[in-house]
Amino acid sequence: MRQRAAVLCGAAVIAAGTVAAVPADASAPRPTHPAPAAPAAGLRWEKCATEDYPTLQCASLKVPLDHARPRGRQITLALSRVPHTSRTYQGPLLVNPGGPGGSGLTLAGFVASSLPAKVAAQYDVIGFDPRGVGRSTPALDCLPGHFDPVRPDSLPDTPDVEQANLARAKSFADACGEKYADVLPHIDTVDAARDVDAIRAALGSEKLNYFGYSYGTYLGAVYAKLYPERVRRLVLDSVVGPDDVWYDANLNQDLAFNDRHRAFLAWIAEHDAAYGLGSDPERVEAAWYAMRTALAKRPAGGKVGASELEDTYMPGGYYNGYWPYLAEAFAAWVKDEDTGPLVEAYENFGALDASGDNGYSVYTAVQCRDAAWPRDWDEWRDDSWDLYEKAPFMVWNNAWYNAPCAFWPTGSGQPVDVANGDLPPVLLFQATGDAATPYEGGVAAHRLLRDSALVVEEGGGNHGITLSGNDCLDEHLTAYLTDGTVPRGDGGEADAVCPALPDPKPLESKAASTSSRGSTLHGLLGFRG
Repeated sequence: MRQRAAVLCGAAVIAAGTVAAVPADASAPRPTHPAPAAPAAGLRWEKCATEDYPTLQCASLKVPLDHARPRGRQITLALSRVPHTSRTYQGPLLVNPGGPGGSGLTLAGFVASSLPAKVAAQYDVIGFDPRGVGRSTPALDCLPGHFDPVRPDSLPDTPDVEQANLARAKSFADACGEKYADVLPHIDTVDAARDVDAIRAALGSEKLNYFGYSYGTYLGAVYAKLYPERVRRLVLDSVVGPDDVWYDANLNQDLAFNDRHRAFLAWIAEHDAAYGLGSDPERVEAAWYAMRTALAKRPAGGKVGASELEDTYMPGGYYNGYWPYLAEAFAAWVKDEDTGPLVEAYENFGALDASGDNGYSVYTAVQCRDAAWPRDWDEWRDDSWDLYEKAPFMVWNNAWYNAPCAFWPTGSGQPVDVANGDLPPVLLFQATGDAATPYEGGVAAHRLLRDSALVVEEGGGNHGITLSGNDCLDEHLTAYLTDGTVPRGDGGEADAVCPALPDPKPLESKAASTSSRGSTLHGLLGFRG
C-alpha cells in the first residue's frame, strides 16, 4: 500500500541506536463519535474532459482542516464526476485508488467506462483527491527531489550506509514538520473519512456507494465504521489487513513481495527461449542478485543503483503485465551489458516525478499519524534483519521507505477497529497471491465485516483485480452494483472463487500484453499504493 516512488529517507546524521521518542500529540485521544457532516453545499461542476473520458466533470469542495472546528480554517478537495444518464439512479459511487496519497480524479472516468454501460449509467461516479493530494489544497510536498538517484544502497551492510539512510529518513520527517506543522496533525485516515462524508453531504445524498482499492479499502472500512447508516453499497478490492495498521502490515508485505518476485524470476526461467537466462529459477535468481551487487558499485547510466533497481522491479509484484518489460531489461544487462533497457525500465516504473513526491509526502503523513510506529531504531533493525534472512528482495527498501515514521513530528493515533455489524452486505475481492495486501487481510476483513461476501481470485498475484480483464470477478461486481446481489458460500473462507488470468507471454509473442484495462487500472493505482 505504497505510492509509486523510490525508496526513502532524509538528513542529519544520528547514532544508529535509540531514537528519541516524540511526545504524544495534544490532539489525542481521537473522538470516538463522528463530527457532524459539513452542511450540503452546492457543487459547481465544470467540464474537464479528456480524450479517454469525454464526459468527465470537475468541482471543488471546502472542508474544515480540523473537523472538530467546522468554522475554523478550510482546505479544498478536488472532485471529479461522470454523471449518471439513466432514469434509474442509484446515487453517487465514490471511488478511491489507494495509497495513501493516490489521486482519484481520473479513476472516476476509468470506472465509469469499464463497468457495463447500463450499470455505470445508474451512478454518478465520483473521484476525489484526498486532503493533501494532487489538486486538493494544500498539496503536500515535503522535500522535492528526495528520491533523485543515486541513493545509498538500501542494504545497510556497513554502519556508514545505515547512517546515510537514517539521516535521509530524519531529514524528510524534519522537512515535513517545518513546512506543514499546522497541517500534519490532520492528515490521517479518520480525517479523510470525515471528508468523504462531507462529499456525500455536498452531493445531497443521504447514503453513499463506495468502491476502494488497496488503502482505499481501509479508508472505506473506516468511513463505514464512523457512518454505518450512510453506507448503501461498499466494494473493497485488495483489502488491507485491518489488524496490521501499519508497521506489521509492512513486515507482512516484505514476505509476500519476496514470494511474488520469485514467481517473476520463475516465469523468466519458464521462458528461457526468450530470455536466455537459464531454465533453473534459482540460477535466474542468482543472476538478479548478482546484477544488484554490480549496480550497487556502478549504477547503470549513472541512475540505476541497487536501491533504484529494487524500485524498478517492485512494480512487478503489483502487476504481472510488467513482467515482459522487466525481463527484457534484466536479460539485456546480463547478456549484453546493455544498460539502456534497464534505465528505460527505471524511468517507466521506478523514477519519481512531482506527483510522486506529493504522493509519498501524503503516504508518510497518513501512515505515521494513523498508528504508533517504533521510535527505537533497534527494533526496526532487528525486525528487518530477521526478515531479510527469509525474504531479501524488499525488506530494507521497505524499511527505509517507512523510516521517517521513527522521527515523525506529530504524535500518532490509534488504528480504527473496523469490525462492523451495522452495514448492508459488503463485497470484498482478494487475490491469493497479492503482495501489497496479502490474502490474510481479506479473510480478516471478511470476518470483521458481518454479512460481507468474499470473492477470491485463486492463483492470482496482482494487486487490484476487478475491472482488469477477469470476467468472473467483474460479473460479481456488476451484480452487486446492479441490485446488491452478493454470492453466499458454505461457511468457508470464500463465498465465491474465480480462476486467475494466465500470466503474460514474452514480448516476442502475439499474446505479449495482458488486457489493456489491466494496464490502465494499474497505471492509475500506481506502485507502492
